[in-house]
Parts: sequence; structure tokens; C-alpha cells
Amino acid sequence: MSLAGRLEDIALADIFQILSIGRKTGTLTIRGSKGTALVVFKNGMIVRAETDDLETSLADNVRDAGLIKDTVFYLAAEVKKKLPSKSLAEILLDLGSVNKNILEQVTRKRIEKVICRLLLWEDGDFQFEPDDLKIEDKTSLSDLGWELGKGLSPEYLLMEGARVQDESTRSHFVPLEEFSLEEPVAGKEEGGWDEDWETPQVDRKDITALKALTQELRFPNSASEITLLILRFASDIFQRGVLFMAGRNEIVGLGQFGLEIERADEKIRATVLNLEKSGFLKKVVAEQMTYKGLIEKDEVTNALISGLGGNWPSEAALFPVIAEGQVVALLYADNVPTDAAMPETEGLEIFISQAGLALEKSLLQRRLHDMEKGKNTL
Repeated sequence: MSLAGRLEDIALADIFQILSIGRKTGTLTIRGSKGTALVVFKNGMIVRAETDDLETSLADNVRDAGLIKDTVFYLAAEVKKKLPSKSLAEILLDLGSVNKNILEQVTRKRIEKVICRLLLWEDGDFQFEPDDLKIEDKTSLSDLGWELGKGLSPEYLLMEGARVQDESTRSHFVPLEEFSLEEPVAGKEEGGWDEDWETPQVDRKDITALKALTQELRFPNSASEITLLILRFASDIFQRGVLFMAGRNEIVGLGQFGLEIERADEKIRATVLNLEKSGFLKKVVAEQMTYKGLIEKDEVTNALISGLGGNWPSEAALFPVIAEGQVVALLYADNVPTDAAMPETEGLEIFISQAGLALEKSLLQRRLHDMEKGKNTL
């Protein structure tokens, strides 16, 4: 399946979701006003990513980390002039200056940085060629870095990239609360606080995340971006979780965070749970209310917890996502790795409620677009 278009029409998150869910192998090239980029997929996982929108190369990253000396770097650069088809990483390996383990570690960080940069691109043409990994002929990039032996999950990279953007935005954002428009509190001298006056500071991760992500939820590019935002929010306050797409009689795995199992994304997307065989889950969906507490054991919940790995949770949480009066998704979350206490979740519940409204808006826009498209074909 070839895939081509413009980022203005299909968001990068959607492209990644399509290629990940389809377990595609091939090369995605992007050319926009900010430069050229290349992302290589193997069985839906990302094994290589490079762009000339970054000033440094992978070899620069290795040098900057103090893993090679400048003289070795310059020697590799001279060798590359004579062997332009080879990447600097490959040359460094051939010279014996670095080993594969080092290249794998640096490349993982490199790919995260590249994807984070690509998420900022607002325009560009993209093309995905399946089963074609001859990347040298597809791009004008001067260096193609290194290919990972074990790829990275596109969903993880999208979440990490968006998280970095959030942190960057917050570092340049002055909260409105810092500008008080209220009258001085009685008993306080103007220009200072009483020594006895203390303002309690409560660390509420759900409220912090709510402030950070609500703005993004106002203008989502697609339904898949909304689901990624839900997973990102939940990952700030829980240690692991799974988002399911809900149908009439079953729920199907859509995405996850924090699972310490092999091929986690692949296994979750292959998970289908029959609601008719679990009175517990069926009741949660029917009541359309958040549930926090002990998960009742039955055939279906046993399969769910077993698939997630680890011990049976002492407590867990289930959050229905409601759009157009129906549960369209269900978020499961717990803290099994450390068995930490249930966190405060009011912020997450508010966010999920807003996510349902955003999904309604996204579905309405899609219907209007399809209607308009249908008119134009008459």
C-alpha cells in the first residue's frame, strides 16, 4: 500500500497510526518548507529517522556525548567524502571507534529528537513506499544515521514528542494565577505577607496535566490525536494503562503506555474483549461512569489482567469516553508496577469529558466533509 499526500490534509500522527496499525514495512519521505525528512518502518516500528531540519548529525551526537574524540570524528568525515553512500555512524563502526550498543543508544535518543521536530512541521508532501528500504535513492539527506535492530513504537514517539513540546511551552508560559487581580486579603499589609500566613501548595498531577493539555484538545487535527492526548494525560498520573475502542458488544485495544511486555503495542491492538461475558465491564460501560476500586474477577477481566502482565491490581480505574451519548472508548489504568495508591483523578475525568466533546466535533466535521465531497461528485 503506497501512501502519499500533504501534511496539511493528513496529520503526521495519523500517518504513523496507519503505518503502525498496519504493521507496514517501508520508507516514509517528507519534503516541506522546513526541510527533508526520512522515517523507516519495519513491521510498524520505527527503526530510523533523519532530517536536515536539525543542525547536528548522529555522529555529532556521538561526539558531543564524549564517546569519540574530535580527531576520530574528522577522520570519519574525510572517509565519507570518498564513500558518500556510507553514513558516518557506519564509518565509525568500521573504524572500531564505537560499538553497536553505543550507536543503538544514541540512535534511540536521536529518533525521539527527529520525531519531536517533525511534529512542528505544518506543511509538506509525504510519500510512503512499502517494502522498499533502499533509502539512499530516496532522499537528499547528507547522512542517514543508523538503523536500530529493535524499532521504537510510533505511539511512544508521538507521546514523547508531544510531551517535550508541552514542557517547552510551559517553560515560556506565565500562569494567569501569578497575576492577582483581587483586593489584598484582610489582615495583610500591602507590600508583604504576614509571617503567620501560609498558602498550602498541593501537588496535583492531574490538575497540572489538565492545564497543560486542555489547550491542545481545543484544536485537535484528528480523532487519533484525541486518543493520543488521553493516553498522554493518563501516563502523567498512572504507571500503566490501555485505551480500548468500544463497540456494541466488545472493546478492542487501541493504544497503551507503561506495559512491560514484549511487543506491547502489537498485543494490545490484537486484544478483543467480549462485554457480554463480563458483567463487571458491561456494567461500567452501561452506567457511563468512572469506576475506581477492585476489578471483579471473571473470564474477561482475567484475560485482560493476564495480558497486561504483573500481579492482579489492588485497585484500578476505568474511564468511559462518551460521544453522542454513547461510550466510544474505555480507558483502563493502574499502578501495578509499584502498587502505588490510587491518585486523584478529577482532572483526568474532566479532560476525558472534554475529549468526548472533541470527538463529537471531529465526527461532525467528518460527516460534513463527506457530505460536501458527495455533492461535488454529483
